[in-house]
Amino acid sequence: MSVAIISGSAGLVGSETVGYFAAKGMDVVGIDNDMRKEFFGDEASTTWVRDRLKREIKSYTHLQSDIRDQAEIFRIFERHGKDIKLIVHTAAQPSHDWAARNPMMDFTVNANGTLVLLEATRKFAPEAVFIFVSTNKVYGDTPNFLPLVECTTRWEIDPNHAYVKGIPETMSIDHTMHSLFGASKVAADVLVQEYGRYFQMRTACFRGGCLTGPNHSGTALHGFLAYLMKCAATGAPYTIYGYKRKQVRDNIHSNDLIRAFDEFFKNPRCGEVYNMGGARHSNCSMVEAIDLCEKISGNNLDWKYVDQNRQGDHIWWISDVSRFQEHYPSWRHKYDVPGILHEIYEMNRERWRKSA
Repeated sequence: MSVAIISGSAGLVGSETVGYFAAKGMDVVGIDNDMRKEFFGDEASTTWVRDRLKREIKSYTHLQSDIRDQAEIFRIFERHGKDIKLIVHTAAQPSHDWAARNPMMDFTVNANGTLVLLEATRKFAPEAVFIFVSTNKVYGDTPNFLPLVECTTRWEIDPNHAYVKGIPETMSIDHTMHSLFGASKVAADVLVQEYGRYFQMRTACFRGGCLTGPNHSGTALHGFLAYLMKCAATGAPYTIYGYKRKQVRDNIHSNDLIRAFDEFFKNPRCGEVYNMGGARHSNCSMVEAIDLCEKISGNNLDWKYVDQNRQGDHIWWISDVSRFQEHYPSWRHKYDVPGILHEIYEMNRERWRKSA
């Protein structure tokens, strides 16, 4: 039997990955110790997703293990050995602000944990495909120095600029402020590339924009669209930081992302890097997202504005996904921002109401 190992298996991307590859007939081993609760508190706990996976997916095995524990991770990989065909590494400390509070834990989770998983793969399943969920924060604040134009509801790039369809992988990651979170993800990202190139392992870094979907346990420090919709639906207050509320993010549904993983899994390469987000198909500014959330929920969002932006935060980010589409031409986005927000609302409003 083919085995897929998913780290962060109860998180947004991890849980969707579990369901997707289990439906394709694989045995799925999930590694998730609910550190999201430790990072962000009870409201961010992923236990509700973990319990659903264990209840609904018969081929799923959940392990409450820590990716930093080399001995334990090696035991898991040794147990399954060459039956392991796929590793999708989604576990991470994902917040700028939290990383600055505890840089040591941020780095050990994001960088050391990635190294442990890579070395376990090399030692016990060297032919497996290793997919890493990286981040656009590896580019630091370099995107903020692009020529941007202020529009009525958003910032936009100069229409004559080479990046008008989005930011490509060729943007430099040097001479920029990354945030400590961005730095730890750079370390992990480069490790994944190096294991691919040096050891000829089949690895890929997917540098995500805003990853979203109905399984997201959104919280104030992480989970833009899910948390925004939760606040609109429940009446909780929301704080907007800087850029006149016009900062732009591309948003990719977790299902669109995982279908991209599957394309790579079916035809893998060594040491690849892809910018992966909603691109021009699925993006919004904060102003535009608030308007959509209010219309969908029927409520006015209780928001306040703080003029100081978060350090290293992007004013405008839209991914250029053309490199991935060139390598895998059958892949296309299915979801846009209105569709994503409708799904988040419909699938979570009863749970939010019961927990309020």
